[in-house]
Amino acid sequence: MANFWSLPQALAGSLLDFVIETPFHLLTLILAALGVLGLFFAYIVLHLVAPKPRPVLPSEKKYLATNPDGTKSSPRQLPCWYDRWLAERHLIETRPDGPDGFPVPETCAIEPPEVEVSVIIPAYNEADRILPTLEEMVAYLDQRFGRPNPGGLAPPAGKGKKKMASPTTPHRLVFKSHPAEKPVSGYEIIIVDDESKDRTVEVALEFSRKHGLQDILRVVSLERNRGKGGAVTHGFRHARGEYVLFADADGASKFSDLGKLIEGCEDVVDGSNKGVAIGSRAHLVGSEAVVKRSAIRNFLMRSFHFILMILTPPATSRIRDTQCGFKLFSRASLPHIIPYMHTEGWIFDIEMLMLAESAPATPVLASDGTVIGTSYGIKVAEVPIEWHEVDGSKMSLVQDSIKMALGLAVLRASWMMGVYRRRLT
Repeated sequence: MANFWSLPQALAGSLLDFVIETPFHLLTLILAALGVLGLFFAYIVLHLVAPKPRPVLPSEKKYLATNPDGTKSSPRQLPCWYDRWLAERHLIETRPDGPDGFPVPETCAIEPPEVEVSVIIPAYNEADRILPTLEEMVAYLDQRFGRPNPGGLAPPAGKGKKKMASPTTPHRLVFKSHPAEKPVSGYEIIIVDDESKDRTVEVALEFSRKHGLQDILRVVSLERNRGKGGAVTHGFRHARGEYVLFADADGASKFSDLGKLIEGCEDVVDGSNKGVAIGSRAHLVGSEAVVKRSAIRNFLMRSFHFILMILTPPATSRIRDTQCGFKLFSRASLPHIIPYMHTEGWIFDIEMLMLAESAPATPVLASDGTVIGTSYGIKVAEVPIEWHEVDGSKMSLVQDSIKMALGLAVLRASWMMGVYRRRLT
């Protein structure tokens, strides 16, 4: 046993002698070099382990719907504001300075909305759970927004919907100008099937046929599984709504609370029409809906929230419920969030909120329209909603909780150390 400890003791003694005998300035230089080397090594490791979403396949930019006669449509091309954003990004990178020599700010150009609300539903093997969700969803959307009117006509009077201001105009290097916006009405539902092995697609299209949702309900199929975050991000890239909501396929959140989210979004929207509202279950802590969960699940939930408070920036860390699958985004906020998404697993919600917090500054306008200052980030409203537990979760409690904690650490480090970047002007 003495021989076992002799080598560590000898090494420790040699190291101590080296520290004592080395001049202070040289010791400081060595420690600084080791620190730089450690940071460089950490940067390389992060590059290797940080999530890198795979490119979108051509077939994933098409959707299925139902025809007026009830038959399944042939694949149709999805509209994609994100492709235009990429083209403008390329223009900025090839011409980093504008005509006056100043850097061009981050583009927030996005096509005008065609419907009032887009609902994105990520779905993986949801054939047994998605029908009640769609029933509740369509009943509310029909009553609140109505079906889309041909030609983009204004919705009937008396809806009582508070209207948001027009989205921002494209930046000065985009020479194509849009005509004045027409009022929009109606909604769309985009189901992003994440390589399901069951009949999720067939069930969704049969629902569309029975309810006459021709081209309102669109089903996009991913050839290879991305994960919930990847499916949501993909759907957001093709959304046409003035508001874009993602909702879980299990129907755990009361869908009519969408009205509360819209009100919350309008309360925090800035002068450029950017705003986010998220459903929150924090007020249910202590209620039967949460108490009847297993002790291990509640422990893991609280532990993850503690880690979240440590690893996320200030505004995101103050959010009490980041994981509720019921979040609403104004259309103008999408170009500041969706193009920079990397995480495709369970913690994608947190990256969305972090990106909203780090969005470039927006002018603050006085009542007469003059600029009186700037406001950093996109404001997020946390709105209490009704929620209930639904059986059939795809989440492995302990395993996925550990993955989420590790993923959050990698995500935060990747943004802090510059592995992931965004334009800040």
